[in-house]
Amino acid sequence: MTKKTFREVIAEAMSEEMRRDESIYLMGEEVAEYNGAYKASKGMLDEFGPKRIIDTPIAESGFSGIGVGSAMNGNRPIIEFMTFNFSLVAIDQIINNAAKMRQMTGGQWNIPIVFRGPTASAGQLAATHSQAFESWYANCPGLKVVVPSNPYDAKGLLKSAIRDNDPVIFMESEQMYGDKMEIPDSEYLIPIGLADVKREGTDCTVVSFGKVMKEALKAAEELAKDGINVEVIDLRTVRPLDYDTVIKSVKKTNRLVILEEAWPFASVSSEISYMVQQKAFDYLDAPVKRITTPDVPSPYSSELYYGAWYPKASTVVEAVKSVMYKK
Repeated sequence: MTKKTFREVIAEAMSEEMRRDESIYLMGEEVAEYNGAYKASKGMLDEFGPKRIIDTPIAESGFSGIGVGSAMNGNRPIIEFMTFNFSLVAIDQIINNAAKMRQMTGGQWNIPIVFRGPTASAGQLAATHSQAFESWYANCPGLKVVVPSNPYDAKGLLKSAIRDNDPVIFMESEQMYGDKMEIPDSEYLIPIGLADVKREGTDCTVVSFGKVMKEALKAAEELAKDGINVEVIDLRTVRPLDYDTVIKSVKKTNRLVILEEAWPFASVSSEISYMVQQKAFDYLDAPVKRITTPDVPSPYSSELYYGAWYPKASTVVEAVKSVMYKK
């Protein structure tokens, strides 16, 4: 076991897979000469050369389209967006080509491609650089959407994503690239579509994913001081979503709080809320609570961003006590 950062395991996962399979390459803005905008491809140009670590112009639609076309012709591209905010320029290639090609060709073409980069907010970056796109892409059949919350999960899930024969949206966070964790020295993979119970409990289920998992786990620690035992589930994959793990937990705890960093309308928490009332309604002792960002663009002001917009552990504590009818 060796302690490594999130950015280190991303580079490690890609490098290990590229050594295994010569059809894999990485393409995106600043991935080569600059070692990645967040240094998540550090050293890869030196090892694999400019034909497999490819710097691009600022043209997301163009290099995403090149990636889709090359995937149709036997390659396994990894396309890095400097941020998924910029993926909107390429969303036609992702939704109308990558996601639909297998069905439109009657299974003649697979699209083994990974689109990866940071999603959601990263502090005071204002409205156009602070959007969470998990639910946007999860809405589209044909795409798999992975959102790891820590370095260990990120490495195992990214290796699985690269080996997958379908297009995978792999979402990271600028604010997690420096997070450190003990990583096994031997190879491991984590299956796509399998949630992880990060903390077992009996009083209330808290479901989350991505970097706000930190707030969920902080809340669980605080609640434990008051004798409230919370079960915390990390979805890890938003599509396919592991409904079974969530339903099983709700049937045990009889209460559910969902935390996500996204706008409330048509969100991942909306989908989970529906499925829980559909499959575990009789087990609920309180209405499901959702914690999201307010239904407004991210503010730039630090007072508004940290004080009123970004979901916090204290809000999770309040929500759990609310569904338990405790003041």
